[in-house]
Amino acid sequence: MPWKVVERKIGRAGGVKQRTARQREWDRKYGEGQWAVGYVFGGAFVLQEEALESIYYRSYEEHFAAHPEDLKELIGLARRLRNPHAEATTGVDLQVPAIMTYLERHGLRLQGNEVVDIGSWKGQASHPISVRLSPLHIKVTGDPKMTLEQFWQEKKCLAVWQDE
Repeated sequence: MPWKVVERKIGRAGGVKQRTARQREWDRKYGEGQWAVGYVFGGAFVLQEEALESIYYRSYEEHFAAHPEDLKELIGLARRLRNPHAEATTGVDLQVPAIMTYLERHGLRLQGNEVVDIGSWKGQASHPISVRLSPLHIKVTGDPKMTLEQFWQEKKCLAVWQDE
């Protein structure tokens, strides 16, 4: 395996300043371009970019398949989606792109008139569906006991490239 996990549970990405500082530290410690953030899934290290598809997107896909009423409500209510937490903290927004990708792949589009939060900020959300579609409540694919947010934060790890 060319990737070797060197740090587990590396925590939240954080805001732009925090992410940049951590990445500079990893460049210094492991070498520029020699490290990657990802997840161990099915016994193998999966790059974070790949995990967006195989874990993050798939979790929303499974949620909408199991809860078509949420999809119908979202489509009828929303004109635009936003992630208030990511906007407030300069954090990374994963849930809005995952939902928009789902809609696009299924030939669907938002038809409502409102800006709908996906998630919340300081306990505030625009609509009840904002909370239901938060990664704090969406179950991660393959593990109904864990939320998508729990998986994404608790299972994140750092790996370095190992030349064979």
